Amino acid sequence: MLQQCFNGLVSGSFYALLALGLAVIFGMLGVVNFAHGACYMLGAFGAYVALARFGVPFWAALVLVPALLFLVGAVLERALIRRLAPLDPLYNFLLTFGLTLVLQDLVKRGYGVQSQPYPRPAELTGSVHLGLFDYPAYQVFVLAASVVLCAAVWLVLTRTRVGLVVRAATERPELTGAFGIDVGRWVTPVFGFGVALAGLAGVLAAPMRAINPLMGADLVIAVFAVVVIGGLGSVFGSVLAGFAIGLLQALGNLYVPALSQTLIFIVMAAVLLWRPAGLFGREEARA
Repeated sequence: MLQQCFNGLVSGSFYALLALGLAVIFGMLGVVNFAHGACYMLGAFGAYVALARFGVPFWAALVLVPALLFLVGAVLERALIRRLAPLDPLYNFLLTFGLTLVLQDLVKRGYGVQSQPYPRPAELTGSVHLGLFDYPAYQVFVLAASVVLCAAVWLVLTRTRVGLVVRAATERPELTGAFGIDVGRWVTPVFGFGVALAGLAGVLAAPMRAINPLMGADLVIAVFAVVVIGGLGSVFGSVLAGFAIGLLQALGNLYVPALSQTLIFIVMAAVLLWRPAGLFGREEARA
């Protein structure tokens, strides 16, 4: 059971990183970025291409690939997302859905549909003794890195002036603008940051999961459910829900395997019936 709990927390690490980016993007822009899963896939393929073609090791890719995807996200926001911002949110949803198909098809044309291998860093190929059992060192690193990164983002959002402005613009964009703060200037970097988090999650996933053009297709649906459970636009709620859902699914695999893949949606339905805005969301924030 303890091993399954660690498996769940590792899965929750990816949910948390992806949900964190989605929550910030939705909170500030009101955009349901369906291309988030494709950005996660690009992060994994970016690490693969960097190693296969240029010999860039994992540790360098862990920095370079998210930085590159930050620029990609900034360009997408400036060139496409911003143009549809005044329209019904459905238009941006359809746009990002279309971007997902385009990005997947481009990767398919370049690398096919077969999964690509990516080796684990030599420093993290062994196991770590955790008292009652041994656990793969790389999975321990992923969990630790995710917790540290989420904590760092939380500290920036709650302890710095820049974070205060971004958080206010994320959770209360109309009220923030009413106080004279130019919310628009923060839109591009925040969107790029959300995409970079998806890319970082993809790089972390590369040594663990099969790298293929559709690797983010199923995951993004689960991440949307996580964001809804935590509360649309709630950064803290999305991260907490990400780890909790990963843990719940792992325990479901152990005790009720027939329902393990649908548990997340059962929980989402129950939460929506109880609190339509999510566990940590505020209904009046989206009024």
